[in-house]
Amino acid sequence: MAKRIVLIGAGSAQFGYGTIGDVFQSEVLAGSHIVLHDINPVTMGVVQETGQAYIDAHNLPYTISATTNRAEALQGADVVIISIEIGDRFELWEMDWRIPQQFGIQQVYGENGGPGGLFHALRITPPILEICADVMAICPDAMVFNFSNPMSRICTTVHRAFPELNFIGLCHEIRSLERFLPLVLERPYTDLSVRAAGLNHFSAVLTATYRDTGADAYPDILALAPEFFGNMPLLDTARKYFKETGQAASVNGNAPKVLTEAWPERGVFRAVLERFGVLPITSDSHFGEYIQWAYDVTDHKGINDFYRFYKNYLTKVEPKIEQKIKERIVPIVEGMMTDSGYEEPAVNIPNSGFIDELPDWLVVEVPAKVDKNGIHGIPMGQLPKGFLGLLRNQVAVHDMTAEAILHKSRELALQALLVDPIVTRYQGMAEMLDTMIDYQQDWLGYLE
Repeated sequence: MAKRIVLIGAGSAQFGYGTIGDVFQSEVLAGSHIVLHDINPVTMGVVQETGQAYIDAHNLPYTISATTNRAEALQGADVVIISIEIGDRFELWEMDWRIPQQFGIQQVYGENGGPGGLFHALRITPPILEICADVMAICPDAMVFNFSNPMSRICTTVHRAFPELNFIGLCHEIRSLERFLPLVLERPYTDLSVRAAGLNHFSAVLTATYRDTGADAYPDILALAPEFFGNMPLLDTARKYFKETGQAASVNGNAPKVLTEAWPERGVFRAVLERFGVLPITSDSHFGEYIQWAYDVTDHKGINDFYRFYKNYLTKVEPKIEQKIKERIVPIVEGMMTDSGYEEPAVNIPNSGFIDELPDWLVVEVPAKVDKNGIHGIPMGQLPKGFLGLLRNQVAVHDMTAEAILHKSRELALQALLVDPIVTRYQGMAEMLDTMIDYQQDWLGYLE
């Protein structure tokens, strides 16, 4: 069945080409029309031209168009995919990260958690709310998928503003399990049934079983993972290889098998594994953003090395259209169209009882069943108390972030800072907020 699929932020070749390629490989979506929308007509035009050329060269049953008019793009939309950033991504990101550190806040990164995550959310959520308002007015039945970060703060705010909107957050971070668990257990990932849950970039494996026997695999993970992730000489070799080649170590003759996809920013990772008995699905630069003691144990050089590589990579990479799944939207849409009932490993949706002792309004990351009636979160019940405690520390942060954005309030933004466990001081926080508003006036000037 043909669909009208709208890509908002499609001027980014990384997002545009990747998502177009996902759609093009689908037989279920044959006949669909892809609409590109961006505020930059030049970069969007390049993506459209490349997409049309690919359709023509491969004789694909798809059509494509582009427009800078969002209302026009959304007319009749069935699926809306949002992946946007505003301003100079890296310049603003570095402000989010470094300025709080200058004011004495020990945050390990600046994207999703801590003060950096707050400033990021204050900056990017308002334009996403404007997009969602247009969806509600023009195509209220459309499924809306968000890829922008900070995922959980954006999604929590959107659901508070538009509770009837079909709005789902998606992130590829869960796929890291497919890379390193087979190395830990020395078994293919297809031998395992794994479920993880928490908040986006703050999620941990909760259950793991061997498919052939049904036996619990988690004791093996807890026994073997510390040695795997604690082998710093090997991980240092992985870091060196990564810096020299721009690739994670792989089993192609260039590095030992144990280094496959290993990256050495695992100090917080190992501490959580050791003290809380759960396996995080991501590394220090993400997981550590939410924890007040993370600065003491994280691998700061690993984080900085990765950031430098990532920034350099995105400025030099030449994205291309490939007919293979890179993200998870197309399988979800296909699952709904075919009533497949398959299990998607991670979606970001309002809690609604999926994780005990967290509020229903908080957007959590949980596995979900996908069928003709939509996306249904799978109840994960009672989480280990210690890990649950780390998650509960974020409830007030997300609540006050949403309130600050929706009320356009500087005072509530300051409160969002002061309830954050990463913020361990009072003096200078108002000045820090005012500094960020001044430096990012074009995006934070709405706070009064």
